[in-house]
Amino acid sequence: MLNRLGSFDSIASSVNSGNCALFVDTLNIAFDIDVKGFKQRSVGKPENEIVIRGSQEAFTENIRTNTSLLRRFANNEKLIIESLEVGTLTKTKCAVCYMEDITNNDLVAEVKYRLNNIDVDSILSSGQLEQLIEDDGKFSLPQLISTERPDKATNFLLEGRVIILVNGSPYCLIAPATFVDFITSPEDLNLKFQFANLLKVVRILAVTLTLLLPGFYVAITNFHQELIPTELLFAIVSSRENIPLPIIFEILVMEISFELIREAGLRVPTPIGPTIGIVGALILGQAAVDANIVSPILIIIVAITAIASFAIPDFSFGFHCRVTRFVYILLGYFLGFLGIGLCLFVHFLILSDLKSFGYSYLQPYIPVTKDFKGIFLSPSWKREHRADFLNTKKQKRQADVSMPWKHIN
Repeated sequence: MLNRLGSFDSIASSVNSGNCALFVDTLNIAFDIDVKGFKQRSVGKPENEIVIRGSQEAFTENIRTNTSLLRRFANNEKLIIESLEVGTLTKTKCAVCYMEDITNNDLVAEVKYRLNNIDVDSILSSGQLEQLIEDDGKFSLPQLISTERPDKATNFLLEGRVIILVNGSPYCLIAPATFVDFITSPEDLNLKFQFANLLKVVRILAVTLTLLLPGFYVAITNFHQELIPTELLFAIVSSRENIPLPIIFEILVMEISFELIREAGLRVPTPIGPTIGIVGALILGQAAVDANIVSPILIIIVAITAIASFAIPDFSFGFHCRVTRFVYILLGYFLGFLGIGLCLFVHFLILSDLKSFGYSYLQPYIPVTKDFKGIFLSPSWKREHRADFLNTKKQKRQADVSMPWKHIN
């Protein structure tokens, strides 16, 4: 690759990164020749976004490999990849990728404006960059989509969004992001719409259980026993008869213990990780019940909550649900259903007010758009239009009759 350089700072940066600078007499520019060679990880399988029916390739740490993966999926001359540097010391190479004939110019300009106006010494990963360009960092809600899958990134690219690649990071960032994106899996487009919609219902249920189930259990057992069938109430009371601890302490101990087990399973060497999970979840849980520290019903509640949290496709959004459920637990303990209702109201207000690169987080529901496309997928032959809240240059993605072979006599 050959680039023209016009300043000594850019020439020095190029030589420091391993390139060759070619000077030609009488010319006021130098040529940057990419001749460096270094060991790099080859394209492998996705580690954290596993699908059954879909591409088995993942981004690597090399930005040039990642741009080539995008070009292979989006084989079109309208795919624009603009390079820039972030970080005054590291001069980390970033790439802004978008479709010239689809993506809104204002969105592209906003992304480049934010990237060009970051004044930090170093950027070493996409996670660091995400925190510097998101609209509001006060909340734990993710405001950009992060993915290691080039096929998922390409789908968003063709929809009219902007992809940000960071050299040294195997994850790309996608802007803007909406709530619906975080309960969508890259496998949904590869399945029949009936199957994909069923899985979305399961994920919505998983988000609800992760957020509310422990808080509801605490609120019902503390304030609203009349809502429980008599036989179940007797079972809960008898199971807690020998428990000396208050229920809030009991549930917090179990929730924090599970978070410790989850973190330990990630940090220990791979062969030992499953063993940690089995020992922690089974043996310690059974021992806690036998020692009358926690009740068996609470073990079931915590286990269902933990399983539901694993069903959320996006890691960052799952983390937000795991953190927020502690707020619901505390308010459910002190105020019952009133506390949970207040927390839901505030949570919804935050979601309604939040924006991602100027776009509402709850699109297309708030505000409701003219060409309404909600959570659930329509049949593939009815997906003629792109999401209109993105204000793309080309609104149609396929012909009105996308399967003419059916209508040819």
